[in-house]
Amino acid sequence: MTITHYPGGKTLKGASLEFFSDSDLKKIDRATMDVLSTYGIQVSDPEGLKVFADAGCEVNMETQMVKIPEWVVRKAVATAPSKFYLYGRDESRTLEQECCGKVHFTCFGTGIQMCRYLGDGKYETTDSDEEDLANCAKLVDWAENIDYFSLSVSARNWAGKGAQDVHEMYTSIKNTTKHFHHIDPVAENVKYYWDMAVAYYGGDAKMAKEKPLFSMLVCPTSPLELSYNASQVIMQGARYGVPVNVLSMAMAGGSSSIHLAGTLVTHNAEVLAGIVLSQLVAPGAPVWYGSSTTTFDLKRGTAPVGSPELGLISASVAKLGQFYNLPVFVAGV
Repeated sequence: MTITHYPGGKTLKGASLEFFSDSDLKKIDRATMDVLSTYGIQVSDPEGLKVFADAGCEVNMETQMVKIPEWVVRKAVATAPSKFYLYGRDESRTLEQECCGKVHFTCFGTGIQMCRYLGDGKYETTDSDEEDLANCAKLVDWAENIDYFSLSVSARNWAGKGAQDVHEMYTSIKNTTKHFHHIDPVAENVKYYWDMAVAYYGGDAKMAKEKPLFSMLVCPTSPLELSYNASQVIMQGARYGVPVNVLSMAMAGGSSSIHLAGTLVTHNAEVLAGIVLSQLVAPGAPVWYGSSTTTFDLKRGTAPVGSPELGLISASVAKLGQFYNLPVFVAGV
């Protein structure tokens, strides 16, 4: 076996923030296993329901509820890799995603408007378009402090015309040599993303699977649901070997418990359910343990991504991801 050491894959040691003891983590884990095995998670996709049923889970086809036994979760987590690579068109920009490894940074969106400078202190806000997306990709390609490109703005000029997400994929990989993280994938179009990657490798599907140029992000629907789109993206990503970021966006006090400890359990159950689905389809499929979970502002009816609680939750779920020996993706403050 040949082991390649990429420039972006060096591990750095630094300061750490420890919120939980091993005992604390085990308590959250036990509560999560109880939720998954006794209450379950809703899976709004017939194929996903069948995958869970075939794996030995208790599935109610009428309510679409799936109860996942602890042994199924443990087996799936054990097969999920603790390390994988994010390949760029320029291979020198390939990154190593590893549990407890180096911290990498990406932009995050997806925005739908741009603020345009008109001169003399004047600005105009307009819908973002494909040209804006291309310019964002070029900027990230230049920026040394951003390690890979996540879809930052929408190509709104394609809205309503069909396949907007496909055009966003094409425009992004065309304008950056770094890895592309598609955070608005559409299940019906994942094959088109894959076809682009295969075309880049001259029709070599094996190479496209070994060195995927893109990855995808999906969000469970809080509380405790894997939608049709999320389920399909997870399963297709697993089959193609494309890394999938299972990222919960639970809101404490809105779509999850007002108590942060309870929100952590909901979050953990949602992410683990998605990871289990990926591993049932293709053991060893690359997945992130993801989070953009925050609080719900009961006064203003908003989800403040810059709140102190988001920082607390991100640090907490990072520790949970490490507990399961998985690469972690969390929102920054």
